[in-house]
Amino acid sequence: MSAGNRRIDPRRKPRQVRSELTRDRILEAAAHVFAEYGYAAGTTNRIAERARLSIGSLYQYFPNKDSILAELLLRHIGGNFADAPARDGLTGMSLQETLRRFVRTTIDNHRADPRLLRIMIEDAPASPDVLKKLARYEEERTAQFRELLEQHSKVHVGDVATAAALVVSTVELVTHKLMAGPEPVDSQHLEDELVTMLSRYLTRP
Repeated sequence: MSAGNRRIDPRRKPRQVRSELTRDRILEAAAHVFAEYGYAAGTTNRIAERARLSIGSLYQYFPNKDSILAELLLRHIGGNFADAPARDGLTGMSLQETLRRFVRTTIDNHRADPRLLRIMIEDAPASPDVLKKLARYEEERTAQFRELLEQHSKVHVGDVATAAALVVSTVELVTHKLMAGPEPVDSQHLEDELVTMLSRYLTRP
């Protein structure tokens, strides 16, 4: 593991319920602090105060603010799609069902707190280390979606790997732009239109 990765990776992997709850408390506090003060003024001292922890205790779980940001971004952007149980749950579904589950999960993650997500993605100056971690995660998620596409006989594309990258990127970018935008959007209509668009792309003759 490189020194850069160690700067943003959580220091303590929660192995007990108490540790996991403390880690979740820090992330929840950070979400409130970033939403209230913005990323620049959302210091670790404010996060620790909101979480009712000493700054030393916070640093036992996260080495710095970038590490907290990376974890929050992964939670919002990734959701549960990349977890093995969720991926296994998609096996055997029709192509439209697979696409709908993926699109719905992405929309739900953005709908949870669009203002915070906009602050984290657009206002926070993500460090190269954070961007690298997010890029690795995106690669893993794309690879998993490629596996799902390869299971469906109705998928007709020349390059499944490229198609998987296009689907994952399109869903993420379009959902973020519309759900985190200033004007409200009907999430069900967005879900239906994305599923229709992607299904036609993947099954074109």
